[in-house]
Amino acid sequence: MVQVALCREPEQFARAYAPIGHYFGAMPSPSDLARIQKVFDYRRTLLATEGDHTVGGCGAHAYELTIPGGAVRAAGVTIVGVQPTHRRRGILREMMRTQLDLVHEWGEPVAFLWASEETIYGRFGYGMASLAADCEIPKAYASLWGARPPRGEMRIVTEEEAYVPISSIYERIRLEYPGMFSRSENWWKYRRLKDPEHFQGGPLNRVVLWLDGEPQAYALYRMNQSLERAVSKGFVQVVEAIGTSAEATREIWSFLLNIDWIGSVRASLLPVDHPLRLLIMRLRMANWRVSDALWVRLVDVEAALAARLARRAAREERPVVLEVHDPFCSWNDGRYRIGSEGVARTSDDADIELEVSALGSVYLGGFRFRDLLAAERIVERTSGAVAAADRHFGSDRAPWCPEIF
Repeated sequence: MVQVALCREPEQFARAYAPIGHYFGAMPSPSDLARIQKVFDYRRTLLATEGDHTVGGCGAHAYELTIPGGAVRAAGVTIVGVQPTHRRRGILREMMRTQLDLVHEWGEPVAFLWASEETIYGRFGYGMASLAADCEIPKAYASLWGARPPRGEMRIVTEEEAYVPISSIYERIRLEYPGMFSRSENWWKYRRLKDPEHFQGGPLNRVVLWLDGEPQAYALYRMNQSLERAVSKGFVQVVEAIGTSAEATREIWSFLLNIDWIGSVRASLLPVDHPLRLLIMRLRMANWRVSDALWVRLVDVEAALAARLARRAAREERPVVLEVHDPFCSWNDGRYRIGSEGVARTSDDADIELEVSALGSVYLGGFRFRDLLAAERIVERTSGAVAAADRHFGSDRAPWCPEIF
């Protein structure tokens, strides 16, 4: 019989990591595993065993997730895997059952993740909540609109020097972008700014832009060099590039696009409304592509909606009653009245009927109720309710999570 329980000691975390390591084709070295354990809490990681054998694992780690208008306590779900010897036996379902029960007990209204496959998590109540873009910009077509001389000072900094300026830049803008989440000091020092020993690709470069004496933007990137008849066919792989203003964003990307002796610049996990769309003179040549990004699960619908709407300005907008169906977490089943006065359960007739996964899709502002209606993912019971719900859930920015965790 398969048993699912929280890890009680660090050694069990290594075992819980093994199933996902199998699918990615490598297990971390002892030094890499020690580094990972400084970032992820083994006490919030589930281990599935059958006798003495490890058959699955998954984690749900505590973060603050930015949402339109504020932030909410949230569980970041990761390292989810079941050994191929035990597939199709309900082990993933049992881990998701246990995990969501725990997240609910821990008082975290929201769970979020990156899905290895789009078909996996919808049956557990997750909804696709954001999109991300990737691009490859040939150096020959990297010109930006409105050519101007560079401003500020770019500095390549060491791993030790990087933490203070780069983390401060991230914190300055984190609460502006739904989908971003809090990063601990260990997260920065042992994950984002660390260069793993066995990483495939060039060394991690860390660049900071100082404008008017203050750090205003940073870029993390790798050089992947390849020569053909002494001509570079290599590329710059942008890991993360963030600026605190339009000017800072332009300057950091101008720097990246003008690095010498490369064939192209590649970037991924960009928000779909990133300024690059309008900065690049020839967007067609940038190979701009879009795919799913964060998936969101409302673990406590009432608390999650209250956090989502709490900081929105009071307005004389008609209230809307949502009837939410949640077969996996039955405590969420019911009707919720949302309006300028807040959120509350109600017995009033429903204006909109939807599954909890659909509610997850609109939670970060990446999709609208009218998008769900057009896809026949919700039912509008009262004329005009979808438009009113969109006004309650308004967001002026596309969600952005700049890293897969």
